Amino acid sequence: MKEFRVLLFLLSNIILFNAVAQPLNDPPSDSIIVSYTNPTVYIIGGISISGVQFLDPSDLIARTGLRIGDKITVPSDHLSNAIKKLWEEGLVGDITLRVLRVEGNLIFLDFNLKEKPRLSKFIFKGVKKGDEDDLKGKISFAIGTVVDSSIKKNAEKKVRKYYVDKGFYNTTVRMVPMKDSLLPNNIILKVLVDSREKVRVNKITFEGNESVPSKKLKSKLKKTKEKKWSTFFVASKIIPKELEADKAHILEYYNAQGHRDVTLEEEITPYSGNRVDIKFVIDEGRKYYFRNITWTGNYIYGDKQLAKILNINKGDIYNLETMQRRLSYNPSGADISSLYLDDGYLFFSVDPVEVLVEGDSIDIEMRVHEGTQAMIDKITISGNTKTHDHVILRELRTIPGQKFSRADLIRTQQALSQMGYFDPEQIGINPVPNPQTGTVDIHYSVVEKPSDQIQLSGGWGGYFGFVGTLGLVFNNFSAKNIKNFKSWSPLPAGDGQRLGINFQANGPTYQTGSFSFTEPWLGGKRPQSFSISLTHSRQAQYFSNNYKAPPAGKLAVNGITLTLGKYLRYPDYVTISHQLSYLNYNLNHYTNLGFANFFNTGIANNFSFINTIARDSRTPGMAGQNFIVSGSLLQLQVSLTPPYSLFTDNYKSPEAQVKYQWVEFHKWMFDSDYFSTLFKIKGNPKFPVVLRVGAHFGLIGSYKKAAGIGPFERFVLGGSGLSGFNFLLGSDIIALRGYPNNSIKPNGGGGVVYDKFLFELRCPVIATGAMSLFALTFFEGGNNWGNFSDFNPFSLYRTAGVGANIFMPAFGLIGLSYGYPLDPLPGYSPAAMKHSRVTFTIGQQIR
Repeated sequence: MKEFRVLLFLLSNIILFNAVAQPLNDPPSDSIIVSYTNPTVYIIGGISISGVQFLDPSDLIARTGLRIGDKITVPSDHLSNAIKKLWEEGLVGDITLRVLRVEGNLIFLDFNLKEKPRLSKFIFKGVKKGDEDDLKGKISFAIGTVVDSSIKKNAEKKVRKYYVDKGFYNTTVRMVPMKDSLLPNNIILKVLVDSREKVRVNKITFEGNESVPSKKLKSKLKKTKEKKWSTFFVASKIIPKELEADKAHILEYYNAQGHRDVTLEEEITPYSGNRVDIKFVIDEGRKYYFRNITWTGNYIYGDKQLAKILNINKGDIYNLETMQRRLSYNPSGADISSLYLDDGYLFFSVDPVEVLVEGDSIDIEMRVHEGTQAMIDKITISGNTKTHDHVILRELRTIPGQKFSRADLIRTQQALSQMGYFDPEQIGINPVPNPQTGTVDIHYSVVEKPSDQIQLSGGWGGYFGFVGTLGLVFNNFSAKNIKNFKSWSPLPAGDGQRLGINFQANGPTYQTGSFSFTEPWLGGKRPQSFSISLTHSRQAQYFSNNYKAPPAGKLAVNGITLTLGKYLRYPDYVTISHQLSYLNYNLNHYTNLGFANFFNTGIANNFSFINTIARDSRTPGMAGQNFIVSGSLLQLQVSLTPPYSLFTDNYKSPEAQVKYQWVEFHKWMFDSDYFSTLFKIKGNPKFPVVLRVGAHFGLIGSYKKAAGIGPFERFVLGGSGLSGFNFLLGSDIIALRGYPNNSIKPNGGGGVVYDKFLFELRCPVIATGAMSLFALTFFEGGNNWGNFSDFNPFSLYRTAGVGANIFMPAFGLIGLSYGYPLDPLPGYSPAAMKHSRVTFTIGQQIR
């Protein structure tokens, strides 16, 4: 730098001397002779800039640091510094300083500049159209940018990196500047790209791995694979980012085995053509073990209690990852931080320090800072553009004035996710501690998502093959804003209420409509819901295909259901609901119920009390709200009618109209589903392989054996689980993929006891905010019995198959399953059972 300043000083003074020096033999009377041996002081009379087209002369003059009226010595470093300042801007390629004239002690200076060329555009050669658009975005140099060597090198580097990241490891890039004939002092950068072929990995070897076999290390490479017949569907490309991630996987594995000093380098050598060999050179270092672990600074909890949770013993392999997980966050068990944070100790910290390394043994001192218990001060919410604040606040487990608890934060996040109003991946929780006051403010941020649905449910079955449902469900309705038309979008929303309107039909033979309204927080203070549902259904009976003629028989059902539900804070995830239901059946020459000795004209009444207790700890993953990755659903439902047979003799009447005037039964149904993530494809949390195991049981009985069990509320198995068969008599239609719809129904009308078992493997294929699709394979079995004496839980009709479920917010769940029956079904020919069946459902989950 010093040499540059000296050179610049000499050049500027030589230029200045040549400009102002006059011949010694004939000097004018007013001239001033400039001499290095006799520096002269001048006053700047004027400064000008010449040679520029795009730059602002006044701005350039200001950048020189010289001002009119300044006294300068010629020659001196005043002028060399001015030239240096213009150079430092990087905008000019050449500078000439001239003295225009000297008038007495006034000197007039001119800086003649040559501007650097500007960029007018890029031209790409050897690049596909799609890649060209991406490259323009990555280079991102604005038109008009001054072009210098650093700009060209930077652009070249970005273009090559773009192709290398796609597997074109031998890509060459060259920048060729060309003059722009339309714009003076502008150039076009021509980018010549030769991507060549993608580089494939021929062979992967390891050197220096003494304690871990090469086969094990290869399994840790998630993206970098050899090109073999067994890896036909693997790209086996070299992508630097993925290669570095795979190296990190190997190092993590070594660290977990106690090799904390391990190092790893890769050597890439050409093999032939576009193939290379990769050799990983490993220095394993020594294998270390835990020896003594001591605790300091802990007063709330003793050493033994903390050591029990840490669960690391003397002689265990030194594994930093395991230690940090059990200190900070252990998803598979307890950890030290949870012990403190769940009890309000927000300011808690623990710092593991290696106090002694002796041979292969390491002593650790756990330095604990417990702090004080933090109390929650303020709760704030942002991002809820549709849902009102009170709807969110009532779901929070963190309440101002109570102790801070990390478990409450996690449970709150789950509760907000399960509301269905917000994107689960964008729910933010930000605790803001205030150590001075011992309090914490908590800010929740949410992003609204569409929650209303157009229900287009469908399945094959019934008289016309297709049973369809059209409905509207408003899941975030606001009844109190009905009169406020400004809040309609398309209906008033934001209070978390649910409004449903539904219509289902199977041609002219079957139609049903319903209206329902749910208030999830009755009174607004407790998680206690109230629902009312009104239904009207009718079914027509025809003895010919002439559906324009009057029906031979009719059945109409009108009903009302009131439901009171309660969400329990403790135990967690548990809900209890009670329903009062009344259904009125009106038969007019209707003989299509499938039961002998049943009246075909008359009225039956079904008044029932339905109690449900459920624990739902299902947790959705990053693939979407509908894709469960862990947790379980346990549900017991008991339906009871008044025990009429205990205080009336109607059940003894030979007239069916009298016998079934008041429907009598007690019904018990148990459903269980367990979900567990087995592993993650490519290590991506959005694509886990999940095992679903389900077991379902149901039975219906009478209070008095002599009264028997009527035709109502029975079980029917087979198909999609959606059909119009005896739907009006409350039959539970249980899906059994691979078998015909409603095919397993003892006594011709339904069973009194059933069981079903289900095993399903699921994996997401598409996981975006707008849609999720997951593939599945299943094995299930079930059966249905008409008498309790025939019940055999292991005598099942089994089926296996594959399928896919698509979830779109506007339409709900769309399911397609391809099942093959494994056992013959009575009443069906062997030929009919030797082919698989496609089960199609819209708007429902297979149970």
